[in-house]
Amino acid sequence: MQIGVVFPQTEIGPDAGAVRAYGERVQQLGFRHLLAYDHVLGADPAVHQGWNGPYDVSTMFHEPLVLFGYLAAVTRLELVTGIIILPQRQTALVAKQAAEVDLLTGGRFRLGVGLGWNSVEYEALGKDFSDRGRRADEQVELLRRLWTEPSITFNGVNERVTGAGIAPLPVQRPIPIWFGAQSTAAYKRAGRLGDGWFPQVPPGPKLDAARAIVEQAAIAADRDPGAIGMEGRVSWTGDTAKLVDQADRWRQAQASHLSVNTMGTGLTSVDQHLVALEQVADELGLTPDR
Repeated sequence: MQIGVVFPQTEIGPDAGAVRAYGERVQQLGFRHLLAYDHVLGADPAVHQGWNGPYDVSTMFHEPLVLFGYLAAVTRLELVTGIIILPQRQTALVAKQAAEVDLLTGGRFRLGVGLGWNSVEYEALGKDFSDRGRRADEQVELLRRLWTEPSITFNGVNERVTGAGIAPLPVQRPIPIWFGAQSTAAYKRAGRLGDGWFPQVPPGPKLDAARAIVEQAAIAADRDPGAIGMEGRVSWTGDTAKLVDQADRWRQAQASHLSVNTMGTGLTSVDQHLVALEQVADELGLTPDR
């Protein structure tokens, strides 16, 4: 089980030096990948009365793909979007940006995608919120063709490319696409189309039920369910013994990947996040990168 970290998007601050220090140190500690959350815009609660989303206009988010271009120059970590909100973006532009990140990392990139929940972002980016799931399926097909063929013609319901392509193509052809999933429709999409998925439930009956849907959808699509990766997530709360136990549960559930999240626990500096991760790395027995 490959173990990585969740980039502390909402707490790391705007300083580029802190971003670099964080990336370099988690690599030294033996973590293998860095996963970043995504939001382009936050809603202003003063305008959107009754707003109850987990983030708003005051919540900081670094843009993942630009961030990864920077981190690719200073670390050897695998970089993972977990997730970017695909249907609110132009597909060809995502394909181009992802290909560039893949090149800069030497093929150490996974594109995690999802549908999102914030209609305010969709409006601002000029995309329809109501049919985002249907459009995502077509986007995935187009992404994979753009990453593997020098010139394509694609006539879909929502996407059209006529005799055009990306140069240079990425190292990975195609780049792995993983799905954020927390509904039956999303589980089916992950099984039908995904190289992997990010469950939003812990190991136990709910995960077993979700995985069954993923596997059934994969079989129905004539795919090998055993080839679909699964990345769990554990949160550091100051109790490293509890975190190790949770990591073991994900290992027993046969997760291929695991991310450690330190956000939302009262840590107020990059150094505090790194101290917590030092404890986690030690307890999990990670091999330091020298």
